[in-house]
Amino acid sequence: MAEIIQRDGTWAFDGTTVRITPGLHRSVPLFRQTYGEVAVPLEAVAGVVFEPERKRGRLRIRLREGADPLLQATGGRLPDPADPYRLVVDVDRAGVAEYVAEEIRQALLLDQIPKEPTKAYLLPGPPVPVSVRSSDGTVSFDGTQVRIDWADTSDRVKRATGPRIIALGDLVQVEWLPNSGYEDGFLRFVTRETVFSKLPPEKDPYALDLWGSARRDLLTALVATAITARLPHPSTRGGEQTQRRQPTAAVPPAADHHDVLLRRLRELGELHREGVLTDEEFAMTKAAVLRGF
Repeated sequence: MAEIIQRDGTWAFDGTTVRITPGLHRSVPLFRQTYGEVAVPLEAVAGVVFEPERKRGRLRIRLREGADPLLQATGGRLPDPADPYRLVVDVDRAGVAEYVAEEIRQALLLDQIPKEPTKAYLLPGPPVPVSVRSSDGTVSFDGTQVRIDWADTSDRVKRATGPRIIALGDLVQVEWLPNSGYEDGFLRFVTRETVFSKLPPEKDPYALDLWGSARRDLLTALVATAITARLPHPSTRGGEQTQRRQPTAAVPPAADHHDVLLRRLRELGELHREGVLTDEEFAMTKAAVLRGF
């Protein structure tokens, strides 16, 4: 057993699994503490490195592309302190960190673990049900459907549409961008009907606009990851894209486009007549929908 214990967390390698446990110190980000322990199978690892520095070093593990739904959902946008695959190491423990890294590297060589992308997720992602309260509302996922309950501070267009419920089977993908504290982020649920929509997150009833506490809004990545883990793996999309290039399935039929467009415009018209949307908001949102189609 190769193990290193630091304030940031603990890494333990038993020859087959790298077990990463977050530290309990208040300096450990809320996201890491909430995401909890991560068990990384050796076959998911592409490499590991220890980066020594004058005062502290960093132990980093790199996973094979497509192995982890967390990395797939966040697209490398997690802030460094929230990254579970990074461990801050005190200078006096540099030798231990290098030993752990070397043990993992040796195991990768002995087991001849390939570095190519995987064809399935090798990590499960967070368990469900999962629910997160963000600046724009509360989003929940129970494994079969997503529910969004808007906050009192949400845009009135969203509040007027009521709670949003999206079946997992209707989802095409999840788009996530963190709130940096300087720029807003978003969590967008792309469905077959909204794939062409270009509404801004603050107006989109299928998106959470993340503008409040960056520390808490970061937890929306839990929902994004749990959903991503249950959507088709990226390796299957090549075949889907090939099918879409064929004449019979290149794009949805024009009639379908027309029906979706008319439905969206009717919804906007009703909101405008009811006084939910001002003339300016109606014109802006209508233009965005038309551009999307």
